[in-house]
Amino acid sequence: MRILIVVAVCATLAGCMTAGETVSFKASNPQQQALMRDGQPALVSRQKSSIVLVRPASRQLQANGRPVFVVGINNLSRQPVDFRVAQVEAVQHAAGSDFEMKIVTYEMLVQEEKNRQVAAALLTGLAAGANSYSASRAGYGSYTTPSGRTGTFYSPTAAAVAQGNAAAQNDVMIAATVETGQRNMAVLEQSVIKDNTLMPGEWYGGQLHVAPPTDQGDGGPKSYTIVITVGTDRHVIDVSQARTGV
Repeated sequence: MRILIVVAVCATLAGCMTAGETVSFKASNPQQQALMRDGQPALVSRQKSSIVLVRPASRQLQANGRPVFVVGINNLSRQPVDFRVAQVEAVQHAAGSDFEMKIVTYEMLVQEEKNRQVAAALLTGLAAGANSYSASRAGYGSYTTPSGRTGTFYSPTAAAVAQGNAAAQNDVMIAATVETGQRNMAVLEQSVIKDNTLMPGEWYGGQLHVAPPTDQGDGGPKSYTIVITVGTDRHVIDVSQARTGV
């Protein structure tokens, strides 16, 4: 059930991503098979005690953005096995050298969302303050008589109406900011892969976020390897990421 939920969430998020790059997989040993699932590339890797399925979270990745993959894990053994995000590795291969690609954990993503919420709250506060200030000045006006005399006046009714409208607008902005933050946190909790002990025969999965591979400047594919450890099994996933149409 969790796998189905994660795939559904990923399909929703895919529509928000900017088209730019696609990924493909290459089987690195006889225990792997590169295939297509619902029009998307995928790879199945089988080891002694586990199966790992990997596919991109969206049909196209945002150029220079973080690659996000949906990972499914199945425990084939008769004993519980541990999956630890800290044991997942990603390495980019470029110019004859290997470069580490950081795995972006659930905790990192939550902190990023908290920072985003603080920034959003500050912007909302500034907007609400500007609304309130404008409303406080709404009751004041000026006039000029036919004889040319000028003056100012204050209308309590106009001020009350403006302040009521501003308060309503501010409530809507604040509620929307809070709701967006709560929704984003819920998506992270539901979709991102975390440490987990898999019982015999159990499936577990989620999104794996990886730091963007470095663009080599030649426009060619970016090659990297993701190693997913499940218990004592090591699943080596070879990935090629290229611009759409390359």
